[in-house]
Amino acid sequence: MRLTIRTNLAMRALMFCAVHQGRLVRKHEIAAACNASENHLGVVVNMLGQAGYIDTTRGRGGGIRLARAPATVSVGEVFRLFEATVPFAECFAAADNHCPLTCACRLKGTLGRAVEAFYAALDDVTLADLVDDNAELATLLSLERA
Repeated sequence: MRLTIRTNLAMRALMFCAVHQGRLVRKHEIAAACNASENHLGVVVNMLGQAGYIDTTRGRGGGIRLARAPATVSVGEVFRLFEATVPFAECFAAADNHCPLTCACRLKGTLGRAVEAFYAALDDVTLADLVDDNAELATLLSLERA
């Protein structure tokens, strides 16, 4: 299983915001600290804002901050937001499924259960679990480094 760049950037951005909770951070700061493209990050920030994970303020004094407490942000929820529209395998894509084995294949059901188990494991992890008491992460995401 491989995550999309958007999911990866979403988690980096949320962790950055959580480390700097209570302060507006700028997209360029996140991009610098997380080795990310500002263009890709812009799409991710927009999606996170629309989903209610972050608040964004435009303009000269603007920036990004968490809209929810880190303990209420489930990693599984965030992954589903970004990954749910990406089929795990060809047979999961109704319109683009050209697999000749679909009508007899039992692998799809097994893969479906495995993907759900993956998300279920992530549902038990919060953003707070990733950042609280994580001095090494706080150092890596410090504004001085960005």
